[in-house]
Amino acid sequence: MKFSVTWLKDHLETDATLSEITNALTAIGLEVEGVEDPAERLAGFKVAKVLTAEKHPDADKLQVLSVDTGEGDPLQVVCGAPNARAGMKGVLGLPGAVVPANGMQLRKSAIRGVESNGMMCSVRELELGDEHDGIIELPDDASVGHAFADYQGSSPIIDVAITPNRPDCMGVYGIARDLAAAGLGTLKPVAFPKFEASGACPVEIRTDDPDGCPAFYGRVIKGVKNGPSPDWLQQRLSSAGQRPISLLVDLTNYLMLAFGRPAHAYDLAKLSGAVVARRAKAGEQVLALNEKTYTLDESMVVIADDAQVHDIAGIMGGEHSGVSDDTTDLLLEIAYFDPARIGVTGRKLGLASDARTRFERGVDPEFLDDGLDLLTGLIVELAGGEASESVRAGTAPSEPLVVAFDTGLTSQLGGVDVPDNEQRRILESLGFAVDDKWNVTCPLRRNDIEGAADLVEEVVRIHGLDKVESVALPRMDGVARPTATPAQLLERKLRRAAAASGFDEAITWSFLPSDAAEHFAPEGEQLWVLDNPISEDMKAMRPSLIPGLLMAAQRNADHGASTTRLFELGRRYFRGGNGMSDERPTLGLVLAGDKTQRGWAAGKAAQFDAFDAKAAAIQLLEAAGAPADRLMVMEPVAEGTGGQFHPGQSATLRLGPKKVLARFGMLHPATLNAFDMAGPVAAVEIFLDAIPAKKAGKGPVSFARPSFAPPALQSVTRDFAFLVPEALAAGDLLRAVQGADKANIVGARVFDLFTGGNVPEGQKSLAIEVTLQPGEKSFKDAELAEISDKIVAAAAKHGAELRG
Repeated sequence: MKFSVTWLKDHLETDATLSEITNALTAIGLEVEGVEDPAERLAGFKVAKVLTAEKHPDADKLQVLSVDTGEGDPLQVVCGAPNARAGMKGVLGLPGAVVPANGMQLRKSAIRGVESNGMMCSVRELELGDEHDGIIELPDDASVGHAFADYQGSSPIIDVAITPNRPDCMGVYGIARDLAAAGLGTLKPVAFPKFEASGACPVEIRTDDPDGCPAFYGRVIKGVKNGPSPDWLQQRLSSAGQRPISLLVDLTNYLMLAFGRPAHAYDLAKLSGAVVARRAKAGEQVLALNEKTYTLDESMVVIADDAQVHDIAGIMGGEHSGVSDDTTDLLLEIAYFDPARIGVTGRKLGLASDARTRFERGVDPEFLDDGLDLLTGLIVELAGGEASESVRAGTAPSEPLVVAFDTGLTSQLGGVDVPDNEQRRILESLGFAVDDKWNVTCPLRRNDIEGAADLVEEVVRIHGLDKVESVALPRMDGVARPTATPAQLLERKLRRAAAASGFDEAITWSFLPSDAAEHFAPEGEQLWVLDNPISEDMKAMRPSLIPGLLMAAQRNADHGASTTRLFELGRRYFRGGNGMSDERPTLGLVLAGDKTQRGWAAGKAAQFDAFDAKAAAIQLLEAAGAPADRLMVMEPVAEGTGGQFHPGQSATLRLGPKKVLARFGMLHPATLNAFDMAGPVAAVEIFLDAIPAKKAGKGPVSFARPSFAPPALQSVTRDFAFLVPEALAAGDLLRAVQGADKANIVGARVFDLFTGGNVPEGQKSLAIEVTLQPGEKSFKDAELAEISDKIVAAAAKHGAELRG
């Protein structure tokens, strides 16, 4: 939010410097994002007087002016403005000045053969408005030679970041209140212009949707004269980044920016019958002030008359009923809308506005009458007219929160000792009422206050966060004990292992678009869908880490990345059986793009395949402490890979038939199409909660690794070639062979696969190298034969036959 120091001082009596104001704002939690001084942009521009104006000798539309700058001889300036004439005062940009509108640096130059020493400027060129038909004309009392920035009364502009929990500071007055509480000055009372209200309001005003619009106030003002706003109003709106439009529109914007209270003015001649706050009808349309047409549904609140919808309530008014330069009679509307409803409507329509920002955070329900009277008084004072009595339809929230406060909590929770009388002063200066028993009544505008801890925060931030001393946490004597939990240690180990394997860590949103979440939701699992999401693209809590990684990989590809290897450690979210959130720790991997670059040695670029995903999954499971030698590679089923993976190029890694530790493989083309990705893409998901925990050891804890002692005797290898069914997985055969004699077999690997030739159809030949390790003595032939028999017998259980 932007505002000028001059505007701030309209509400705050203070002698503080700009530096003191900005430091105080940041100290009380209103972070200053930037400070802009318009005087710097207007450096080199002076108030000047045109002494003579003669026709250019070589151009019909140009004049040669003699300009008095207040010092030295007059300067010659070539000007094309039709209103340039002798005797007028304007703004001269001297050589070296930079024109704010286009960044052009002025210099002495020749225009059509005539020397020009600068430029007479228009309103648009100095970014003071949109007028550009002629140069600026200043009043006769403007002092020639003075810097135009000083004459203009330029004031530094402060840009403050307002957090969502501080809607009371969405107006300059609320910011002034906080600064006054911090001791930077005295808060001025709101000045209400006087006016006489006479006669009943000629328009029926009511609310037919008390849930969406609990309070709807208004009145009619007849006989107004619209036109340009006075300079003071235009300057304040411009400092906030608002373009002045007309007096009536500018005054409604002023009320919103100064006091955080949006309001709207309708041209009475364009209304028909009663003006009502009601639910929209499905399919109703409205042409908004941004010249876009929006289709509404029954969940939205609108302002309508007997003929049509005029306003998307709390967000944006309609194009056809707004005030114009010809407006003489108007209807003022000021209301309180349900914040949640405003937020949902804005997200559905994809429509943002300053009014929506304030209404969905919560405006002050106590400022309805005052806001209407203040706006009415300003209109009557500046535009004339006669105001009717106000109409109050409905009732705004009026029950304040009362918190029983213990002043000792400030020291306990805030870490700073603040005297009770100072705590009372701070709370009362912020608008809280405190009785003798420390029951604190919260103002209705502070809907962020929920309990005593929030009051502590108010006291501490105004007292000074810089006064909270840094205190070391207590620790026990001796060697520090580890504080990380087993789950944290596991995640730390996996994060390092994944990074060491060449993966880049990604941190994606825990929320997904509904269609993306549903695509990856396991069968039978219920998604968590938010009622009030940040946006429609972040509505469902993720049931898988893969969608977020896919979207990140797609962004990388869009920016020219040929290879993406990403991993993320996070949580998947499901509805538990008791209706509570079920969070499951998970590690996700995505491999997209080229596995290897093209080159003279390898030829074309190689793509990732399912075996790359499998290798990564096994490597990380081994790093996590899972028994990698006992993992079973099994076909995907509903609770395994699901329909997101390619059915012929994916599988699960399990401990036993039912315990799924991971799923891996190539993503299905339908999945890639859903995420607008070019394939192929491999993915892995490791379910950390399924990895069996290590059993607690017995005896004293030892931090040293056991010393390595190599075997005394040399190992022995034996090769076996088996004829097996073609559908048998090599991993199943390997596990059977390794389990045949666990005391002597220390390793087994497949070194050959052969089909065709003399291998019967429907079978394949798998050759396995088995490593045997003798213990205290070497193997004898009979012992080797016995072990071989065990291996052949174990393989036979899987349909394997030793090739003769």
